[in-house]
Amino acid sequence: MAKYDKADIERRMKGAIEALKGDLSGLRTGRANTSLLDPVMVEVYGSMMPLNQVATVSAPEPRMLSVQVWDKANITPVEKGIARANLGLNPMIDGQTLRLPLPDLTEERRKDLAKLAGEYGEKAKIAIRNVRRDGMETLKEDEKKKEISEDDRKRSEDEVQKLTDKYVADTDEAVAAKVKEILTQ
Repeated sequence: MAKYDKADIERRMKGAIEALKGDLSGLRTGRANTSLLDPVMVEVYGSMMPLNQVATVSAPEPRMLSVQVWDKANITPVEKGIARANLGLNPMIDGQTLRLPLPDLTEERRKDLAKLAGEYGEKAKIAIRNVRRDGMETLKEDEKKKEISEDDRKRSEDEVQKLTDKYVADTDEAVAAKVKEILTQ
């Protein structure tokens, strides 16, 4: 097993936070956000491609998304891709542009989205704790191999725990901010 590397542990914990932020940005609030369409895949040219590789997405108004399709032949596949993503959006075709008005969120839908944000947060915390466990195991093995002393192991374990606490707190903060955004817009 690898030697203890604090920078690697921190990098992996940051990765869990970045993944969480990506997941949270895909949750719809009352405002138009271009990242809402990030998960949309479109079947064009015989393969599945992300929407952003066949069109430009913008938010011209607070409650409207606009999808400018580059190739006229791809308008129908883009429309189908958006429908398949099950985001509750009904595209209106306007030439080579699809306009997506955002309907108001119902109270029930807001609660579902808030719950989903919490689930994403829990997934990120599990990932962070797994990184902590890996770090602790590496430290114990390093001590067994006589590469570090018991004092060094304990000091490093404290570092790993502090990093874990910091990133778990960052996770809670990100989820709380998203839940507030969902419930108040």
